[in-house]
Amino acid sequence: MDRDLWSGLAVFAEIVEAGSFAKAATRMGLSPSALSHAMRALEAKVGIRLLDRTTRSLAPTEAGGNLLLQLRPALACVESALGALDAGRLRPAGRIRVNAHRMAAVHVVLPRLAAFADQCPDVTVELIVNDGLVDIVAERFDCGVRHEGQLQRDMISVRISGPVPLAFVAAPSYLASRAAPKAPDELGRHRCICYRYTSAGTMHVWEFVSGERILQQLVPGSFVTNDVDVMRDAAVGGVGVACLPVPHVLEHLTSGSLVEVLTGWAPILPPNHLYFPNRRQPSAAFQAFVETMRNPAKV
Repeated sequence: MDRDLWSGLAVFAEIVEAGSFAKAATRMGLSPSALSHAMRALEAKVGIRLLDRTTRSLAPTEAGGNLLLQLRPALACVESALGALDAGRLRPAGRIRVNAHRMAAVHVVLPRLAAFADQCPDVTVELIVNDGLVDIVAERFDCGVRHEGQLQRDMISVRISGPVPLAFVAAPSYLASRAAPKAPDELGRHRCICYRYTSAGTMHVWEFVSGERILQQLVPGSFVTNDVDVMRDAAVGGVGVACLPVPHVLEHLTSGSLVEVLTGWAPILPPNHLYFPNRRQPSAAFQAFVETMRNPAKV
């Protein structure tokens, strides 16, 4: 719709509601002459007189009255929508869409959601798990969670976890008939559980760190999957050796259903960051969510 036409309709409704140009001008913070000019422009656009006015009074014409009957509900809807926007700016409400890789979703975001829900009961969080790299703007996410170094450019980022240690693990049942590997070059004699990135179709390259030495090796996998839960369960089931984040296998290492191999060779992943586009006026809900992810103990 023509913006000048819409503005003129709002002025028309305000003038009739106020009962005079002077009162309407005071309400709208404009001069009476500006409102008079707006009314003349509106009547010229629609091609019909909408107000009967004298030096003492004014009233809508028959055409103007009929227009107002249909215009007022539309204006009320606009005011309601603007009121909802204002409420969302001041009071946490609405929906937040988050795209996170599985490890961050399970071990960083989920543990903080209960506290956030208590603080912001009118906010719905939609958490989409995706281990690939996602354009959060194009996919209409409010924010994403990835390791430092995997963040989209030109984004604001907030660190929400410490570095994430990895571990090479295998089940006692797998190691019962073979010696545990102690160095990367021994993996050629073992079955390895490997990860394939769905988005790129490439295999995860295993990294080995020992002191100042950093080695990268594409390990031939006897079992390949695109899901870290399946990798962990396969390792527990005795399928082979897997490289997984320590938080994801800690329970199994504690219980003994998995044991660590290649001790001293496991790398450490960078911290997780929450990242999002620059917003000049973020909603109260989004501000509260970022603060919860940044400082969970303060919620």
